[in-house]
Amino acid sequence: MTAPGFTGGLLDRADRLRHDEEALAAAMGNWQSRLLRLHEFEPEVTDDGRLGWTMLTEAPDEAEFVLLGLDEGKARFAAFVPGAAAPPAFRSPNLFRVLDQLRPGEAATFATARALLDWHARHGFCANCGTATAMFRAGWGRRCPSCRAEHFPRVDPVVIMIAEHDGRALLGRQPSWPAGRYSALAGFVEPGESIEEAVAREIGEEAGVAVTDVRYVASQPWPFPSQLMVACVATATHDAITLDEHELEDAIWVTRDDVRAVLAGGDGPFIAPPPYAIAHTLLTWWAERH
Repeated sequence: MTAPGFTGGLLDRADRLRHDEEALAAAMGNWQSRLLRLHEFEPEVTDDGRLGWTMLTEAPDEAEFVLLGLDEGKARFAAFVPGAAAPPAFRSPNLFRVLDQLRPGEAATFATARALLDWHARHGFCANCGTATAMFRAGWGRRCPSCRAEHFPRVDPVVIMIAEHDGRALLGRQPSWPAGRYSALAGFVEPGESIEEAVAREIGEEAGVAVTDVRYVASQPWPFPSQLMVACVATATHDAITLDEHELEDAIWVTRDDVRAVLAGGDGPFIAPPPYAIAHTLLTWWAERH
């Protein structure tokens, strides 16, 4: 199975440096350290699908540095500007184009940077007492100077799944998607809920289909803003769709031949999700089972 998008990171995350202020300061002063080139949270990408980097001195004067990791022993950073607005929830046409160009390992580095910078932009104040917080641990945490609470980046688990019945897979579409695009159903895992329970609940809520035998397939970090997509497949007990129109515009059953044709670039009853999305990985995995 092809590795899901945004996985296969190339950097040593160097947790040891996050706790060593002296070593971190030395890395920030090293001329060989590099800063990720971002414009409004979107990366600059070379013609061969690599991320663009520059000197740390190119960062704005007020910037704070987030350690992304080490590349052959050389530190790699992203810059956070205090007070900067969080990136928009939607992805621009330029970002769609860039994500299609990025090599797999490079995309993983961007995903880390995007998620961390978004988190800093949204968590400038203590959730405990409301005081403005300060970055620590090389950008992997924020500390409140008043109540001393420490806050760390979190990811939100999301299940994304195919229900299968009689050799067909259930797909749905949201009205905001490009015309003709269908994908696996998805939804956030709720408090007090297992992954298996979330899969069954989401399919039942969105399409009215009951499922059993939920199986894990793969996972993917999704930095818009900071989610962990958990891909699964489940067995449907029936194929009658009762659509929740608040969640989906449409839902359809597709055969493996349909999916194979679409993934190969041919005609079919839907347009596939982009290759960097784990829904594409999940559909590929399912189409290859038989």
